[in-house]
Amino acid sequence: MQYNTLGKTDLKVSRLCLGCMTFGEPDRGTHAWTLPEESSRLIIKHALEGGINFFDTANSYSDGSSEEIVGRALRDFARRDEVVVATKVYHQTGDLPQGLSRPQILRSIDDSLKRLNMEYVDLLQIHRWDYDTPIEETLEALNEVVKAGKARYIGASSMHASQFAEALRLQDQHGWARFVTMQDHYNLIYREEEREMLPLCWQEGVAVIPWSPLARGRLTRPWGETTARSVSDEFGKTLYQETEASDAQIAGRLANIAEEMGATRAQVALAWLLGKRGVAAPIIGASREEQLDDLLQAVDLTLTPEQVAELETPYQPHPVVGFK
Repeated sequence: MQYNTLGKTDLKVSRLCLGCMTFGEPDRGTHAWTLPEESSRLIIKHALEGGINFFDTANSYSDGSSEEIVGRALRDFARRDEVVVATKVYHQTGDLPQGLSRPQILRSIDDSLKRLNMEYVDLLQIHRWDYDTPIEETLEALNEVVKAGKARYIGASSMHASQFAEALRLQDQHGWARFVTMQDHYNLIYREEEREMLPLCWQEGVAVIPWSPLARGRLTRPWGETTARSVSDEFGKTLYQETEASDAQIAGRLANIAEEMGATRAQVALAWLLGKRGVAAPIIGASREEQLDDLLQAVDLTLTPEQVAELETPYQPHPVVGFK
């Protein structure tokens, strides 16, 4: 495993972050494909053994079940100061309504820490932009969380670059804790973030930790092939269109390069992303140990400029998706 510094923080993180949406009791929440605790623990332990020290969950994943499972596993398999734990706030969880008001943020972090059984998280992220709460209220509440020692740093997730720029400006103006990360939707077949968000993050020293780096599995298998998760993944269906000709062409070139390199499609897709300026740690998901082993090898793969150009050339502009 390779490690780097997460933006302008003192956190040293693995080049791959383990996304924990896969972990959660199937009868809690809306995802029937999540792994129950016993199976989840095996993946988390295997990730630690493979050098991953960065774990990303959310209060809403499996209605809090993900945080509970991750917290117990990390407590059993690692020291707290050996791991970097990130969680999120915004979506409805239990009787906590959706939103980013001051009461919601302050209650959410306390609930998350209780589920994780931790005194603090390393990174608290706003999961989406809240159009019903003044951004100043949200940012001041996040600052309170940092000052109270309940989160070391704060981050944001998918939003418009203009919104993120305004939030950073307000944080600087008021001396509030500043966003240090942007968790955005970015992969070989969805590159709209390159237009505004990625240049802004680079300029502001904000680390990028992309979600869906493998396009929810579409870049890991023959184009058009489905899985049980892809068939039932309603949110995923809003992100990608299987009929997009340029996407299919990119997927074909990805398969050819992977074959030439003796690698897998997933490894090449991740290697492309890891080579992008400002990308600190793509957020990967895994439901089997062998799947995780495959992804871990991506950090040792380097693409030539010619291979990068071959992968990128067919790309066509896409509608902005993943947030409103």
